[in-house]
Amino acid sequence: MRLLPILWASLVVVSVAAPARADDKPRESAKKHVEFGIAVAQKGLWREAIYRWEQAAKIDPNYPAAYNDLAVAYEHEGQFDKARKAYEKALELEPQNLSIQQNYDLFKEINDRAKRNSGTSGS
Repeated sequence: MRLLPILWASLVVVSVAAPARADDKPRESAKKHVEFGIAVAQKGLWREAIYRWEQAAKIDPNYPAAYNDLAVAYEHEGQFDKARKAYEKALELEPQNLSIQQNYDLFKEINDRAKRNSGTSGS
């Protein structure tokens, strides 16, 4: 699938773009989950990656990279409604982040086109 390399580039860029502050222990913990999620996703273990990114979002609900990565994983797994919600949350938290915006725009373009072509709604 040609889309996957684009998603991977976005996944890595957004995840490392939000450094943790020294006094922010929840962010440090969430960042470790995000990094582990990236490592397992690169091995094709998407369910484990989703689990890690969900944990990161629970630990630090204000961490946009966790939601972006979660959206990419949901999209990969065909969970399009969850992907849309995760992208929207990431953008709510960091609306100026061009990487997240590009991911979401690409997702909408592909998902909306697929819906039009099949005449069905998302999952």
